[in-house]
Amino acid sequence: MQIIERTRVFNGHYKVNQLIVQDGEHQLRREQFAPGKAVAALVFDTARQVYVLTRQFRIGPEAELLEIAAGMIDKDEAPETAVRREIHEELGYKIDKLEEIVCIWPSPGTSSEEITVYYAEVSHRPGAGGGLAEEHENIEMVELSREALVAEPLRDAKTIIAVQWMRLRK
Repeated sequence: MQIIERTRVFNGHYKVNQLIVQDGEHQLRREQFAPGKAVAALVFDTARQVYVLTRQFRIGPEAELLEIAAGMIDKDEAPETAVRREIHEELGYKIDKLEEIVCIWPSPGTSSEEITVYYAEVSHRPGAGGGLAEEHENIEMVELSREALVAEPLRDAKTIIAVQWMRLRK
């Protein structure tokens, strides 16, 4: 298969492309959700020995979800810079140690989104967290012990991946 044409058909908060794909003798039309690249991090406060997650309303499931801190990478921004910015904005922390876990395609059948997932250790919280007012974020910080996090019924894929990594490595 080869993409022979790409047209932006929606250019709002998120983007949607229409692709023409050559498959042998056949040309197929496919829509592609194109939100961009993102970062996410499982944050562990080493001073207090708790994992710090977020709870916020998410458009996809139309519900509040418990998940690791996450956000979009700005144009020409390095993933490491973006994850540091997002952790400070959402949780108020400065990162002491950062380790990449994996880069994933959460829904490759329909979306070009790519998420780099990290593990971050923190110990100093110079900011308030909660997200940016101008982005209308309403983020609740949730602190959990390892035992409580492992017992939590998670539904967000990137969070499940990060917690499974933690269970295997930490």
